[in-house]
Amino acid sequence: MEPKGDIALIGLAVMGQNLILNMNDNGFTVVAYNRTISKVDDFMNGEAKGTNIIGARSIEEMVKHLKRPRRIMMLVKAGQAVDDFIDQIIPYLEPGDIIIDGGNSLFQDSIRRTEYLNARGLLFVGTGVSGGEEGARRGPSIMPGGHPDAWPHVKDIFQAISAKVEDGSPCCDWVGNDGAGHYVKMIHNGIEYGDMQLICEAYHLMKEGLGMSADEMHEVFADWNKGELDSYLIEITRDILGFKDIDGEPLVEKILDTAGQKGTGKWTLINSAELGIPITLIGEAVYSRCISAMKEERVAASKKLRGPKPAIRNDRTKFIEDIRSALYASKIISYAQGFMLLRAAASDYGWKLKYGEIALMWRGGCIIRSQFLGKIKEAFEKRKRLPNLLLDPHFKREIRKCQRGWRNVVATAAKKGIPAPAFSTALNFFDAFRSERLPANLLQAQRDYFGAHTYERIDHERGEFFHTNWTGRGGNVSSTTYDA
Repeated sequence: MEPKGDIALIGLAVMGQNLILNMNDNGFTVVAYNRTISKVDDFMNGEAKGTNIIGARSIEEMVKHLKRPRRIMMLVKAGQAVDDFIDQIIPYLEPGDIIIDGGNSLFQDSIRRTEYLNARGLLFVGTGVSGGEEGARRGPSIMPGGHPDAWPHVKDIFQAISAKVEDGSPCCDWVGNDGAGHYVKMIHNGIEYGDMQLICEAYHLMKEGLGMSADEMHEVFADWNKGELDSYLIEITRDILGFKDIDGEPLVEKILDTAGQKGTGKWTLINSAELGIPITLIGEAVYSRCISAMKEERVAASKKLRGPKPAIRNDRTKFIEDIRSALYASKIISYAQGFMLLRAAASDYGWKLKYGEIALMWRGGCIIRSQFLGKIKEAFEKRKRLPNLLLDPHFKREIRKCQRGWRNVVATAAKKGIPAPAFSTALNFFDAFRSERLPANLLQAQRDYFGAHTYERIDHERGEFFHTNWTGRGGNVSSTTYDA
């Protein structure tokens, strides 16, 4: 039997099925496999009926249907399940065959798996896939990394099934070696956390502060989606606010205010601490989900802890415009921090990341897709070594235009007792980043006082460290210098 399969896909949950159907639509013959064989039968007798998709009832059968080099993609739960499937597949493969992990795996796992398979003559691709169920079916953003020799063998498939921007460019390109693809997807998800939190704070200020109805907020988000905030998340927020339950009331107001999370935001936060990059907005977004989960404690505290009344008496139209400014400016900060972390990771892990191309990959298909990303791509195309998005002329102008409204929103929220942690931390980061001098001189003096950790002086060259015997009793032996 002559093998006909261009690629196999393991995992027939909705994302897996939709990707298979997408590949089939684009002319590729896909072999479908699932550990629970009944799911293969259901798929072949349902959505896949009448297509060129091939159902396989074992891993051995799946591999036999594939052309060489064999390309096998997994969409299974991150962690041990991925390793288990890799070990089950290996005995049936030959040198040069390719295993692709399309799940939300931790990037360190993709680094390890690249090395593990390379030692066995096999090629590994760890690829982020974003866009949800609809994106998988119609065109997701795909962020592949791993062994570079694998890219020519998966490029045509990935770029064919990915989302396209206005000029037809695919939202998919090779990101870099080993774990780079899953790292970029992790940063995407971290920024997604930030975007969602900012939108929720805008909603909360309008609802609790201005007393606006869901229908009124629906109109505001519909208007915002026509300008520089045009994005998938603003679009779905508009739709959510306009959606009615069976009794005609807004469904959103009946949903319990406790947010879930799957871990990618937390991974981003942990990695930022390891690399020393202050992604403060993503941090607040992660912790805001954590405090939302403390529902019972919050309910109890609300009966005992008092603050100001939240009613905002400002001119409503003007304050809504101020909220828009705060949302836009804070969004710029969030992406600036995300790209700071990408730059630090590229240096630390030896990746040659192309920041403009990453912005293009996020331009369509994915959850954070927006008009705004086109400007980020332009910024990095104009200056390949741009150290920070905030220093790009376009974004400098946008921040300048938004500052007055942004500051008013943060100040008003504080005065009225309405939590706005992401708006606030974004502004604090901006003010810290633009400060020539911060109070860390006092902090370093404190560290030297109690721990002899040394300090540098402004009247000496960087890298020269000093210790002071502050009390006259501590001696002149220092502990350690520090990393800045």
